[in-house]
Amino acid sequence: MNLVRKVVAATAVTLCGVLAASCGLESGGALPLSVEPGSIQPVPELEGVAITVGSKDFTEQVTLGYIIEFALSAAGADVRDLTNIQGSNSTRDAQLDGQIDVTYEYTGTGWINYLGNEIPIPDPTAQFEAVRDEDLERNGMVWVDPAPMNNTYALAASRKTAEETGVTTLSQYADLVNRDPAAATTCVETEFNVRQDGFPGMAEKYGFDPARANRQILQTGIIYQATADGTQCKFGEVFTTDGRIIALDLVLLDDDRQFFPKYNPAITMRKDFAEAHPQVAEVMAPISAALTNEEITELNRRVDVEGEEPADVARDWLVDKGFVTLP
Repeated sequence: MNLVRKVVAATAVTLCGVLAASCGLESGGALPLSVEPGSIQPVPELEGVAITVGSKDFTEQVTLGYIIEFALSAAGADVRDLTNIQGSNSTRDAQLDGQIDVTYEYTGTGWINYLGNEIPIPDPTAQFEAVRDEDLERNGMVWVDPAPMNNTYALAASRKTAEETGVTTLSQYADLVNRDPAAATTCVETEFNVRQDGFPGMAEKYGFDPARANRQILQTGIIYQATADGTQCKFGEVFTTDGRIIALDLVLLDDDRQFFPKYNPAITMRKDFAEAHPQVAEVMAPISAALTNEEITELNRRVDVEGEEPADVARDWLVDKGFVTLP
């Protein structure tokens, strides 16, 4: 997914904070828009409580970050915006260091990247519970309110490429790599190229040498169009809830050996923060429950295809669902 356009000052604060805590990452910025209570009513225990909300630097994450921010603002908290942090590890470190208080994190990322497990758990509930229990015990991190949406990795091709190659599953893709690597040129972004739950692990699961695959490293936002064009990229790494999959008529390759983990986003907080402010989980529970694949794909489409701002899209969705109202 593409990097979201952000105000230069906010980006500078984020990048500075990633490099060194002393640069002021923990302060965050003001919310770009205002909301009033809806079904989310003011919570006395959260009135004026300073809460910094963080997110990673791609469309869906920034939108989810704003959803948290507007919800907690409607509940009366003094919310600071620290969305658009570059990369999973930087976001995680910022939370562990106390620079951000709450974010939406994905269960697959927690299980594989942060906790170091190599084998995902196919059942989404069991996967969430395993991450929740292990991360609390090892790192003092609390996971609550998993959403039904599942933004997992996938490989995609244009409809023309799928028809020409006959490749519609990852097993068929692996056969093509082994048989004719030049016909399987694949575009991936840097993190997927090295993550165990990304290309290397997929290659091992499906029985091909990743060194044989003709890969190109591109920014996430470029991969979708390049894959749709089918010249530079015959296949491309995508996220299954990205709105551009439908807009560009891309074909998702079936993960027929069920390699990719489940990536259900859940509210994550440090234990001390969660215990001090249990009302945060109460506010966010019904919002997480409403975040289905269909809902988030449409929000992503509005940003990545229609060019709307994530803050506008997040607030509109909360208003449409009745969680908040406009001033």
